[in-house]
Amino acid sequence: MPIPIVDIFAGPGGLGEGFSSLLKLNGGRTFGIKLSVEKDPLAHQTLELRAFFRQFPPNEAPTDYYDYLAGRISREKLFAKYPEEATHATNEAWLAELGSTFTPDTTIDERIEAALGDAEKWVLIGGPPCQAYSLVGRSRVIGKMGQEHYEADPRHQLYRHYLRILARHKPPVFVMENVKGLLSAKLQKVGTFDRILADLRNPAKAMPEVAAGDVEYRLVSLTTSQVDLGGEVDPKDFVVRTEDHGVPQARHRIIIVGIRTDLGTKPALLRRTGPFTVKDAIGDLPPLRSGLSKENDSPLDWCIAIKNLAEAGWLRQSQISIPVRNGVVHALSKIAPTLGRGGDFMVGPTTPNCHADWFCDPLLEGVCNHQTRGHIRKDLYRYLFAAVFAQKEGRSPLLEDFPKTLLPKHGNVADALEETKFNDRFRVQVASRPSTTVVSHISKDGHYFIHYDPLQCRSLTVREAARLQTFPDNYRFEGSRTEQYKQVGNAVPPLLARQIAEIVAGILG
Repeated sequence: MPIPIVDIFAGPGGLGEGFSSLLKLNGGRTFGIKLSVEKDPLAHQTLELRAFFRQFPPNEAPTDYYDYLAGRISREKLFAKYPEEATHATNEAWLAELGSTFTPDTTIDERIEAALGDAEKWVLIGGPPCQAYSLVGRSRVIGKMGQEHYEADPRHQLYRHYLRILARHKPPVFVMENVKGLLSAKLQKVGTFDRILADLRNPAKAMPEVAAGDVEYRLVSLTTSQVDLGGEVDPKDFVVRTEDHGVPQARHRIIIVGIRTDLGTKPALLRRTGPFTVKDAIGDLPPLRSGLSKENDSPLDWCIAIKNLAEAGWLRQSQISIPVRNGVVHALSKIAPTLGRGGDFMVGPTTPNCHADWFCDPLLEGVCNHQTRGHIRKDLYRYLFAAVFAQKEGRSPLLEDFPKTLLPKHGNVADALEETKFNDRFRVQVASRPSTTVVSHISKDGHYFIHYDPLQCRSLTVREAARLQTFPDNYRFEGSRTEQYKQVGNAVPPLLARQIAEIVAGILG
């Protein structure tokens, strides 16, 4: 039988996907998700759909599932055709908010106990929402509301719901993920991370009112052989650089693995593989054009709008280097009204230059969630310039690299130029490198996630962002495109999670 998993703060299921994808030699699953908890209704829909997919043995999902991804049948019809599997998926993926008045702790405990049965080996996974800990989120809250409001932010205490489950249910192993900004966060002048580590080592002491007896954990790093036995430990040892472990993205996150002290196992470390680049991950996906926002949009309208760049005065400014100017002119000569904007599903074979066996599913016969945004004309010009600049200079341009007439007329642009703060707000994902961190802000606009190909002149699609996050192509994100972007940005890369699952499987024997 698969080792049970309880996944809390599950998001769209990236961490759980990695664990559930680890197979035994006989083809069966090493781990099985028994309960996943998520409060966001649309992320929950994604989670539930994937739970349905996993009700079938590996590589044996029915044709109807792929018909749903391709838009040939509805979700309701899919679930109606497989009522038993749909019921299991609904029971597994639970729409609930930990700590809310609508979901009391007793209900959570009952659901966990029912999901685990009499299992002694099981794993708790998850990452409390991290906006309050991220460097950008912290500076935004303090800047707008002040330090006192920041310290009162209830998101600081969300990890205590995770801690409560540790104290009450005593899993043999847990995996907790959070943002690197947690290392420098402080509450009342005391390091937040130090507090959290102390609590995780001894959750029964931290929460005696809920503890069912004593329980203590060793906290281990996945990247160094140092083991935290309660003495001094460098917090940076818990930081995992995903680009070092096969993910085509520079995403640096805290990963803490806790091993109950009655288990004497010494864990393995993450393998170093790669690095893989943006082009390795998304270069095979169907090329698409951007859309034109706030004006007529057709392939011809788009082509004409882009080609108007040839008459722009800034193209002849001395600030622009000759290679970049020539690159823009060359790109303009290649622009043609031949590209579409994609859609919820696009038919066609895909074979990326990295992890093809992981990403591709021969039964899928295409990709889903691959549709472009619309952009205002001025942003299209900025995107094309930035993409050409990255091709010629090997880096994404800063604001000072842009012609003055292309700079946005935002009040803080001058400050950014002066202070070099947020002066990379138009960021190309350079083809020859891992991407920068895919974050939920990608749902707001595409300025930080510009495609490297100037002939497409656009920001990344949801599927491209999902590829950089290492979600398989048959993993569909539900909800509006904005909500899909949020889900992708908030997730743990599943391919990294699978490597963590291998280590945890070794711990549990």
